[in-house]
Amino acid sequence: MRKWILGFAFVFFGVIIWFLFIRPYDFTVSFTAKTLPEIVNQSVKVWNKKIDGTLERQPNEDLVQKVQLDDRALSYQWHAEQLSDSTSRVTVSIVNDSLSVLEKLSIPFSDTPYEEAVKNNLTEYLTLLNDQLKNIKIEVVGASSIEGTYCAYIPIKGKQFAKARGMMDNYGLLSTFFIDTDIKLNGQPFIEITKWDRETDSIFYNFCYPIIKKDSLPQNKKIKYKQFDARNAIKAIYNGNYMTSDRAWYTLKNYADNNGIEVIDTPIEVFLSNPNMGGNELEWVTHVYLPIKK
Repeated sequence: MRKWILGFAFVFFGVIIWFLFIRPYDFTVSFTAKTLPEIVNQSVKVWNKKIDGTLERQPNEDLVQKVQLDDRALSYQWHAEQLSDSTSRVTVSIVNDSLSVLEKLSIPFSDTPYEEAVKNNLTEYLTLLNDQLKNIKIEVVGASSIEGTYCAYIPIKGKQFAKARGMMDNYGLLSTFFIDTDIKLNGQPFIEITKWDRETDSIFYNFCYPIIKKDSLPQNKKIKYKQFDARNAIKAIYNGNYMTSDRAWYTLKNYADNNGIEVIDTPIEVFLSNPNMGGNELEWVTHVYLPIKK
C-alpha cells in the first residue's frame, strides 16, 4: 500500500511539474476549417492587421502571433494540418508568460476568465474566416493551356494582399494611355506573377492588357510591351473579390501536389469581370493558372 501511495505521489507531482514548468503552452484551442492550411494562414494575417498584432512565420510554416488582450500580452502559436482537399484541423496554443502559478493550476479544472477571453478573441477570427470563405468560390478545372498574346504592361511589386490595389492604382494610367494613343485592345486584362516569395508574401507581377501589335507603338516611361508566350498550365475558376484571388494559387498548388504535377510558382490571373461595375462579388470571374514545368 505504501509503495502504491509513493508511486501515485511521484506520478502526481511529476504531472504538476510538467504542467507548470515544462509544457510549452497554457492551453490549446482547436477547430476544423473548411479550407486549406495556407488559406487559414492568409486569413490569420488579415485578422492580425485588424487587431494590430505581430506575426512571425516559422520554418514549418506555422505562425506565432503576439497579441494584446485586455491587460495580457499573449502569444498564439498557430498550426494548421490538412485533413482533406477542403478541410484543415487548426490548433492554437496559447502562452502567457506572466500567468501566475495559481492561474495555471486553475485551467484544467474550470473555465477561467483568461480562457474565456481568448476563446472570445479567437471567435472573432473564426467569424472573419467564415465570412471570407462565404464570399469566394474556387473550382479546379485541371489541365489546360494559356494562349499567347502581345501585350502592354506595367511591372509592379508589393505584397499579395495589395495586389488588387496595385492594379487599381495603374488602371487609370493604362486606360487613358490606350484611349489617347488609339491602341486596340485584344483580350481580357491579366496579371503575370514573375516572382512569388511565400515566406514574405511578396510578389513581382506584370499588369497586362493584350493589344494588337503594330510596327510602331507609342512610348511611355511606365508602360512596356512584350510577347506573352503560350504555355500549358493547370486551371481554376475563381469567383470573388480580386483581393483574395490568391487563395486559388494555394488550391492549385495543392491540386498539383496531390496529382504529381510539377508546376512553376508564377500564377497567372485573367480577369473576365470589371469590378468597377460593382455588383455581387461572387459573380466576378477570374481564370487562374499555374504553369506546368516543361
